[in-house]
Amino acid sequence: MAKLSGLQKQVLSLYRAFLRAARTKSVEDRQQMESIVATEFRRNAKQIDRKNFIYIEYLLRRGNKQLDQLKSPATVRLSTLDPNPEP
Repeated sequence: MAKLSGLQKQVLSLYRAFLRAARTKSVEDRQQMESIVATEFRRNAKQIDRKNFIYIEYLLRRGNKQLDQLKSPATVRLSTLDPNPEP
């Protein structure tokens, strides 16, 4: 298996941090959060060119801000906004 780049390690670390943060919520909310996080990471993995470092770094910064919000005890749910809804 090839070594991971620094950016790949950051993405995996962010993913794991989201899953750890979701564990602090109720069972129902945790399942919903885990589903949203997995879906978002998979969607971005398929849609974004791996060489688009600037956009990946932007998503990492945005993800870290969202993670900080999720860690707040006042946050109980996540939501997503699909920019390309299917008809």
